[in-house]
Amino acid sequence: MRIRVLLAAVAAVLMTMSGALAAEPHKLALHVDQNDPAVMNLALNNAQNVKAYYDAKGEEVMIEIVAYGPGLKMYTEDSPVKDRISAMSLEMENMQFSACGNTHAAMSKKAGKEVPLLPETVMVQSGVVRLMELQEQGWSYVRP
Repeated sequence: MRIRVLLAAVAAVLMTMSGALAAEPHKLALHVDQNDPAVMNLALNNAQNVKAYYDAKGEEVMIEIVAYGPGLKMYTEDSPVKDRISAMSLEMENMQFSACGNTHAAMSKKAGKEVPLLPETVMVQSGVVRLMELQEQGWSYVRP
């Protein structure tokens, strides 16, 4: 009798643990380091496709696109994908557009003035460091 009670308790704990694990959101980090509209659109397409996949399964996903180097053009006011970024930021609440602060400082210095970024962006100190930190926190990393 005790063994049955113990087995039932273990089964309940395992079911609770598997339910807790299933509730964890999936996490995807994408990076853009090229001033190429095709690469920018590919990253945005990847994000939308991943979101649609997990939505269909009833699962949550967090997505962060980190842009640095020449890829920071993705987040400037004359970005070739600014309309998509604006729309996606409204449609996808678990989406973050991260801009490299090091690249932004260098761009601003070269321009002789502050280079404005899209309002949807979040400034991080270093794009490469941000990607490292996300991976250390268990995020999946994909380079489009």
